[in-house]
Amino acid sequence: MRRMALPEMRNKMTSPKLIATPAQTVGPFYGYALPFAKDNELLAPGSAGSIRLQGTVYDGAGTAIPDAILEIWQADAAGNVVQQTGSLVRDGYTFTGWGRAAVGNSGRYTFTTVNPGSTAPGSAPFISVVVFARGLMNRLFTRVYLPEDTEALANDPLLSSLPADRRSTLIARRDPDGGLTWDIRLQGEGETVFLDFQ
Repeated sequence: MRRMALPEMRNKMTSPKLIATPAQTVGPFYGYALPFAKDNELLAPGSAGSIRLQGTVYDGAGTAIPDAILEIWQADAAGNVVQQTGSLVRDGYTFTGWGRAAVGNSGRYTFTTVNPGSTAPGSAPFISVVVFARGLMNRLFTRVYLPEDTEALANDPLLSSLPADRRSTLIARRDPDGGLTWDIRLQGEGETVFLDFQ
């Protein structure tokens, strides 16, 4: 075996021909350390102002995915970005603005949360969402917006940058009980808009 001198080795290591090692697919997920008690309850169900955010995660063929994990982050009902510690310890009283939910065998997820408030005057309230699922090389980032304030939605910088037919993929439907339903489509017809952070 030929040994390389240190300068030669340095040149090989910094060569522009080298490419990054590909990422591993996200998952499979195991029950240890990922789920924790009340992980999808940003506040206790039945608390004043609580709503249910629910939906289904679909693949490109329109089939529900049974093993995805979603994480959400959001402002509280007054539009404050919460900076409370203890996201992993659910005491039923402290709203931390963060939650995690594994989808069931039917591909459905559910969170107990609140309607987020606007973080700035006239801005459209939204919930940030991260999707982990089998077959993904990296997690996916997206948002879900509340449907009511059409003027704020029309003026939102992200939504207004999208083609008109894609905007609806980021806007939830309001349920009769006051909750929100929002489905995620990883690709194909009606694909959810995902964000690319540089």
